[in-house]
Amino acid sequence: MKNEQMTPKELEDRLIDFAVRIGNVADALPETPLGQHIADQILRSSTSPAPNYSEGCAAESRRDFAHKLSISLKELRETKT
Repeated sequence: MKNEQMTPKELEDRLIDFAVRIGNVADALPETPLGQHIADQILRSSTSPAPNYSEGCAAESRRDFAHKLSISLKELRETKT
């Protein structure tokens, strides 16, 4: 299997697609207090990685880049759990 690297644009597009798919999941949750609470939280955590990644790509230093990407990873993990 060939080891292909994703371009920054491809990764950003995947992160946006992820947010859209999680939005569909949130829309399908029941309109109960618990359903709304979970929907609100997964919407916040799933829509954050793409803009943070984009900001990381425009970082002014390696440290800033690493920080922005660590925020993206943290939000993705939060969405997963």
